[in-house]
Amino acid sequence: MIVIVDERELVKDGYHSLFGREGVASAGFGSSDFGEWVSTAADDDLKAVRAFLIGECSSEFVSPRKIRDRTSAPVIALSDQHSLENTLRLFESGVDDVIRKPVHIREILARISAISRRVQEDKPYSEFGAMRIFMDGRDLEIDGEPLPLPRRERRILEFLASNAGRRVTKTQVFNAIYGIFDEEVEENVVESHISKLRKKLREKLGYDPIDSKRFLGYRLVT
Repeated sequence: MIVIVDERELVKDGYHSLFGREGVASAGFGSSDFGEWVSTAADDDLKAVRAFLIGECSSEFVSPRKIRDRTSAPVIALSDQHSLENTLRLFESGVDDVIRKPVHIREILARISAISRRVQEDKPYSEFGAMRIFMDGRDLEIDGEPLPLPRRERRILEFLASNAGRRVTKTQVFNAIYGIFDEEVEENVVESHISKLRKKLREKLGYDPIDSKRFLGYRLVT
């Protein structure tokens, strides 16, 4: 999930729509609401956040360094001002990157992936047996052959891969794929997506790479 912080409803709604077209969940906040939320949100909720996009907002409530105290997710500033002074000021505030607007939504996602790779490892993918799982929206590869998946199933697989070695709950998967504040979709939809994903992977691999434990959640195995 991507969290957008901006005082302008039009900006938040616009990014929410654009991310939705890419199959990426997002949530928008104003400054004061965000400041309260990031200070009190449960750790599981923060783990579902892929990145924070900071636009026009009050520095009194939105501090990149305070965000960093709670999560290692990238913090990216969206800048309307094309000046060196403003860019340097934003970097000094503690953000990981500054993106000048206008910008295509796919460039934002690519920058988020690049920052995450630098934090974790240099490779733009994770390997699990015969599977090569990319984190930038590219199709899964099995034994070098691409396997196109629906966007939700691909995002679930990416989320499982990004949590290699850890078991994630159905709630964590739902929050990462649909967003913490999506009340129009039932959490049980995750089970349907994962069931379809497991069937496709089983047919290609000859085994089920998603280990499921009741009440404990899911993890990838080789």
